[in-house]
Amino acid sequence: MTDPVCPLCNRPIPPEAGRSLHHLVPRLKGGKGGPVVLLHEICHKEIHASLTEAELARSFHSIEALRAHPRLAKFIAWVRKRPPGFRSRVPGPRRRR
Repeated sequence: MTDPVCPLCNRPIPPEAGRSLHHLVPRLKGGKGGPVVLLHEICHKEIHASLTEAELARSFHSIEALRAHPRLAKFIAWVRKRPPGFRSRVPGPRRRR
């Protein structure tokens, strides 16, 4: 059995990497029961550190849109160089609001 692939960074997601379901439209913004994607835990945390729930619902409710965001594009370029099981102990700073 092969590991699922993270649609954000295109790396396999081994069980030890931490797997996390991401609602493309946040649940609090009408996405309850909507489409979800399986991501690395580190990728999921970076999405929520970079964007507010309102921004996610309004403009970033697809993988393509998330990849196009400048901070997430920089993160993806960085994380692609890491092994699939990589986990960061210290999350990046939250985005200023």
